[in-house]
Amino acid sequence: MNARPGARILVVEDNPINREIMLDNLGEAGYASEAVETGAEAWERLSADPNGYDAVLLDRMLPDMDGLELLRRAKSSASLCLLPIIMQTAMTASADIAEGLAAGAFYYLTKPFDARTLLAIVVAAIEDRQRYKALRREASEAARTIHLLRRAEFVFRTPDEVRGIAVLMANTCPDPGRVVLGLSELMLNAVEHGNLGIGYSEKSALIASGRIEEELERRLGLPEYRQREAYLEVVREPVEVRFRVRDQGAGFDWRTYLDFSPERAFDTHGRGIAMSRLISFDTLEYLGVGNEVVASVRLG
Repeated sequence: MNARPGARILVVEDNPINREIMLDNLGEAGYASEAVETGAEAWERLSADPNGYDAVLLDRMLPDMDGLELLRRAKSSASLCLLPIIMQTAMTASADIAEGLAAGAFYYLTKPFDARTLLAIVVAAIEDRQRYKALRREASEAARTIHLLRRAEFVFRTPDEVRGIAVLMANTCPDPGRVVLGLSELMLNAVEHGNLGIGYSEKSALIASGRIEEELERRLGLPEYRQREAYLEVVREPVEVRFRVRDQGAGFDWRTYLDFSPERAFDTHGRGIAMSRLISFDTLEYLGVGNEVVASVRLG
C-alpha cells in the first residue's frame, strides 16, 4: 500500500513531542498534515470544512475532552460520519478498545508506535475512504429507473465485476450511497476469502507488502479457482430489498466478524462485515458455514 500524496491529515494531539513526530512522519510520506491541540479546535475545523480532510489522527486523552466525545460528534454528523478517524491511545485493555470501536473508531494506533505502523494504518484508512467515496458517487449517478426492478440474479468472479454490480443494485434502495458500501464489501468478501481462499493473516501480509491486487489476479487465473463463481440475488418487495450473496468456498467463522473486535482493532483490514452491518443494512445474517449471507434494507 502506498501513501496518497497531497491527502490532508488533521492531527489532534496535545503532546508537543508526539505531535511533531507525527507531523514529520506524515510530511516525509507526502501528506499535507496540520495539527491542533484540543478537541474544540479540531471540531471547529472539521465543522467548518467537512470535506477538507482525508483522515484524522485523534488522541484519546485531550486537555478539554475525551477523544471519544469528539469521535461521537463526528460519527453523528451526516457530513463527517464516513471520515476515517484513527484513535491513538496507550489504553490497550479490551474494554477500552471496545468502547472506542462502539463509538466508531474503526482504526486504531497504540502508543508508542513507529513510523511504519503509523503510515500503514493511515494508508489503509485513506484508501478505504477513497473507495467508499467513489462507490457513493457512482451509485448516485447510476440509472434511477432501477427502482422498478423486482428480482435480479448475477454471477461474478472479479473485484471489477463486484464494483459494477454493487453500484447498479444499490439503486434499488432509497439511499444507494449507504447501501453500496456494504453490498460491495459482502461481494468482495465472497471473491477474496470465499472463492479465492485468501485467509485473514495472508491478506494482512499481502496488504503490508503491497501485493494484494497482484495475488488476486494470479489466483483468478489458477485452474483450481478459475471455474469458481459467486452469486448475487436481489429481491425488491413492497417493504424491503433483500440481497443474498453466495460463494463456492468452504466458508468461515463469520461470528467473529459481525462486530468490531478489540483483537483486530489495530489491523489494516477486517472491518468490512461489521461496517456493512452497522452502516449499510437493517439486517444481516450469515447462513450455514458462512459462504452465504442475506442482508436487507427496509423501504419507507
